[in-house]
Amino acid sequence: MSEESVPIAYTALQPGTPVQTRDGHEFGSVETVLAVEEVAVFDGIVVTCAEGIRFVDADYVGAIFTSHVVTTLSSEEVADLPLPDQDPVYDADASDDTGDSLADRFGRMFGRGKWKRER
Repeated sequence: MSEESVPIAYTALQPGTPVQTRDGHEFGSVETVLAVEEVAVFDGIVVTCAEGIRFVDADYVGAIFTSHVVTTLSSEEVADLPLPDQDPVYDADASDDTGDSLADRFGRMFGRGKWKRER
């Protein structure tokens, strides 16, 4: 095992990490790691692939390494991956008062901070 492929926990998985089928074919990269924070349970990953954004359930994630993720899916099963169930969650920070544009000024005036994508 090379230093680049050290096993890691899902909490250390970074967006952009390549995702592979069980036979080593790379089919996408990690967009988001999904977890149920209240009970610290790994739910799966959202993957960006040629077909768009797809969801890989935690049951199909075989191993997570610093350099890549290996799923238990075949190439045929990857083609049938579902879309994520929910839209991305955004977080608005009304106290974020940076920027000098007219839109930034109106945002501060009406209490609308900049929207930031959480996941």
